[in-house]
Amino acid sequence: VLLTRGHALETLAKVRHFVFDKTGTLTIGKPVMLEIRPVADLEATACLQLAAALEQASEHPMAQGFLQAVGTTPLPAVASRENLQGKGVSGIIKGRRYTLGNASLTPELADSCRLDTEPALSATVVWLCEENQVLAGFVLADAARPHAAELVTALRKQGIRVSIYSGDSTAVVKHFAAIIGVDDWRAELSPQAKLDALRALQQQGEIVAMTGDGINDAPVMAGAQVSLAMGNGTQMARASGDMVLLSENLLEIAHAVTTSRFTMSIVRQNFIWAIAYNLVAVPFAATGHLSPLVAAIGMSLSSLVVVLNALRLR
Repeated sequence: VLLTRGHALETLAKVRHFVFDKTGTLTIGKPVMLEIRPVADLEATACLQLAAALEQASEHPMAQGFLQAVGTTPLPAVASRENLQGKGVSGIIKGRRYTLGNASLTPELADSCRLDTEPALSATVVWLCEENQVLAGFVLADAARPHAAELVTALRKQGIRVSIYSGDSTAVVKHFAAIIGVDDWRAELSPQAKLDALRALQQQGEIVAMTGDGINDAPVMAGAQVSLAMGNGTQMARASGDMVLLSENLLEIAHAVTTSRFTMSIVRQNFIWAIAYNLVAVPFAATGHLSPLVAAIGMSLSSLVVVLNALRLR
């Protein structure tokens, strides 16, 4: 874990609540396309090309699932492309506006965003819509990162509550939270809703650490007392984070908490020792009860004690 801001270590030692994004943070962040379900007259291949074209410039982990599925097939040009935080993307292709994202991206078509059969609970459905109709639903799935469940257990043993704030569907987040053992979760949250939920925790007196990887996580990471960005996340997330997880091993987060608490304990011990020593030794030296040589040796030994105590952190 790389610390990028000076307050990170001290604040991390005080954290009592960890909030995690799901996709790309607690999951591997490489969704695989499981199925394409056209719901209009357009063929599945044509729908995939439109969706992949909209996702070409996106840094969201979900975009990679589309680009891998389309392979080397030439994609149409996109004009006026727009990233709609927490919802999806939109753009104009051959004079027609298309949107790709969750059902809330096009409220007027939300009732039409339904599949004949429900996908697996671990899957996410992304909808491709034209100006006045739903074209297709794309079913993608992502796997949990190794040690995600162990991280939750390790944080709880340190007295830290764990929550998941995600923009994914309720069914997906609920299923994933059950797999890794998280009871407090929220789904279908926009970036602003995530920030509002985090501020509500802070108003309750919680010291919160936020962990995320995407552009959508940047506002809530900036609002947390301390934040941790995934090393393989977007540049925006890394810039917003007070710390960066350079390893793929999530257990390093729990190790960072342990190290920060131990560090602050050592700092307090050294302060107590230094204050106590000076309160005792300085008056004796000032009144002449200690020779300058003995006082100098005593001060050197005091500094040595502080250094040796600090070496326990290694």
